[in-house]
Amino acid sequence: MATLKEEISRRRTFAIISHPDAGKTTLTEKFLLYGGAIAQAGAVKGKKNSRAAVSDWMEIEKQRGISVTSSVMQFQYEGFCINILDTPGHQDFSEDTYRTLMAADSAVMVIDGAKGVEPQTRKLFKVCAMRHIPIFTFINKMDREARDPFELLDELENELGIETYACNWPMGSGREFQGVYDRRSSQLIFFSGVSGKNRADKMEIDLYDPQVADLIGERRHQQLIDDVELLGAGREFDLEEVRAGRLSPVFFGSALTNFGVEPFLEEFLRMTPSPLPREADCGVIDTFSPDFSAFVFKIQANMNKAHRDRLAFMRICSGKFERDAEYYHVQGGKKMRLSQPQQLMAQDRKIVEEAYAGDVIGVFDPGLFSIGDTLTFPGKKFQYEGIPTFAPEHFCRVVQMNTMKRKQFVQGVTQIAQEGAIQIFQEFTAGLSEIIVGVVGVLQFDVLKYRLENEYGCEIRLEPIPYNYIRWVKDPSTDLTKLKRVSDVKKVKDMKGNPLLLFANEWVINQVLEHNEGLELLEFRKN
Repeated sequence: MATLKEEISRRRTFAIISHPDAGKTTLTEKFLLYGGAIAQAGAVKGKKNSRAAVSDWMEIEKQRGISVTSSVMQFQYEGFCINILDTPGHQDFSEDTYRTLMAADSAVMVIDGAKGVEPQTRKLFKVCAMRHIPIFTFINKMDREARDPFELLDELENELGIETYACNWPMGSGREFQGVYDRRSSQLIFFSGVSGKNRADKMEIDLYDPQVADLIGERRHQQLIDDVELLGAGREFDLEEVRAGRLSPVFFGSALTNFGVEPFLEEFLRMTPSPLPREADCGVIDTFSPDFSAFVFKIQANMNKAHRDRLAFMRICSGKFERDAEYYHVQGGKKMRLSQPQQLMAQDRKIVEEAYAGDVIGVFDPGLFSIGDTLTFPGKKFQYEGIPTFAPEHFCRVVQMNTMKRKQFVQGVTQIAQEGAIQIFQEFTAGLSEIIVGVVGVLQFDVLKYRLENEYGCEIRLEPIPYNYIRWVKDPSTDLTKLKRVSDVKKVKDMKGNPLLLFANEWVINQVLEHNEGLELLEFRKN
């Protein structure tokens, strides 16, 4: 029987981030393939005769070929227990990604070899850098024409302000891409395989072996030797710097053909740390402490349409979780038993008897949990750092088409809002008769409309309203009726009754602050 320390030490929890279409979900699929979690890898844009990706489980995801919600997958590989958090690449769903990054110990950044660093990559990188977590870079799509590898490394360093170390080097790109040179073993790894659905076959050979020239041609062999010598003149590898988030190990490959995926996975597991300690309001909580603690970073409703269920995803931060044991919900101030904890493979799940620090589990939520809540061992009352709620940038009034379905409508918007994908506000003086929805990206409106119609049977109309900025009023006891210069301002409250103001532009914000002494407005708040 493995000890608590051994079980925790073999856990690895990481998020995969990228700009849309860089190949993130495809790479996730291939990890699952190599871990034996699936027999055949799926594609993001599923053709009629092929499987859709495991991580894209919502109907709207399969239709559009994009990920709109983070998904959690766990698999075993060579003695490690791996928790992958796949995140939406599309910027309209970035808030879900930010929250998911709070649950990860490291991140894999996927870059398109032809496009290099793209806007969404920069945004997500900043969040990782804020948390100082290790960032590993996988330069993907080397099976297509790609930019010069040295140029890509320079761009990573200049654009993101992080040093890089190439752990392997590609042999050509496009049709000429045959494999990678592994710097640690000084071996060339040649890959072959007909399709990317199964593992790629590989052959290892020394860089200076005369056979290489026969395989790739003399000119390309010499070019490769020159590149490797040039790399050798660069910086040394430093694992401490990697773990501090200051040095990013870079790998080249193709997720589509599986070339380079397995070497990357092996090196990544060798370099990443076991679950890291977390900051709470009483100080740092030791991961290896026997006392269980966890925080909720995501809520997802209707993963099973037939049951109308709702799952709270928790990242376990310390100790061991046991099914049916008693735990304490800090924000709710109550003891509770979590009787159906589940481990997930996107929407497929199995009941688990135990889980350890580093694992992500889903528990049935009857509406008790909110994002950012802490669960502890009874007798321990501390809270983990809150998860930021970002200010939405687009607003719509939601008009219900069939007033007979009032109950389903209120339940639908409330549950989707609790997931954190949208934020709902009410007129300060009205009840839920008029709902204003705020989102970070406009695609979220499409998802809301689709889900309300398909999951709750409610038809709605969305009416844009002329506001672009929202601010939380720092002091919740502020009387909004007494504020001056607010004729162009909409007064609303959030689901917890906190007062907020909606503005058309920044000038109006400055005017309100100028004429209301002592008023403090916040751009975002922590859950």
